[in-house]
Amino acid sequence: MSPALLVIAHGSRDPRHAATVHALTGRVRALRPGLRVETAFLDFNTPSVGQALSSLYLSGVREVVALPLLLTRAFHAKSDIPAALAESTSRLPGLSVRVADVLGPSPLLLTALDRRLTEAGLTPADRATTAVVLAAAGSTDPEAIAVIAETAREWRRTGWCAVRPAFASAALPRTEDAVRALRAEGFERVAVAPYVIAPGRLPDRIAAGAGAAGADVVADVLGAAPELARLLLRRFDAAATAPARLPALTA
Repeated sequence: MSPALLVIAHGSRDPRHAATVHALTGRVRALRPGLRVETAFLDFNTPSVGQALSSLYLSGVREVVALPLLLTRAFHAKSDIPAALAESTSRLPGLSVRVADVLGPSPLLLTALDRRLTEAGLTPADRATTAVVLAAAGSTDPEAIAVIAETAREWRRTGWCAVRPAFASAALPRTEDAVRALRAEGFERVAVAPYVIAPGRLPDRIAAGAGAAGADVVADVLGAAPELARLLLRRFDAAATAPARLPALTA
């Protein structure tokens, strides 16, 4: 039996968050019908990680790939998720959990960002004359901030005339400041692309900042983009076939 996939999302009081996560995992199931895919949340929503693993265990599953639904390796990936998984494996004899890599960085994420900007009204011809703000949720983790900055540089190389990182919390600049800075540099068209998976408080803050600064285009969150579903399966396959190179937790 192949391992089950447990997608671990952050969770939110905003009902759009869980709905978007479930839409994404539903797309993953459609891409690979034989794979068991379940969802858990760190906070606010159910099931919790422990509840989801207990349910899998009671149904006979003994091997799980836990996939953090996160774009960078920050506190949740380094602390919260390993702690939740360790608690479950300590009380479920014989359960083996391998931890997949977070989603970013990946070229598939850049393609998903392009998709959302196209849906917001930009065309391929607009790339050379449009400056983009890559608006992430934010983190105090230097590694996560560095990854966002590198992602912005990589995306710039695909043809946008400028790409600048911004953050909704914990780090600077804010979205509105990045938009205004690009205006001050002479860019006539500025677009904001939320580098966030699901709706919630921080994505709303990104949209509000973009609106306050007069951004010309504001894309939607990444959501259940097909590129994200394919990326989840890539991370799952890497964890399932190369366990020696990934953290493993076994009771």
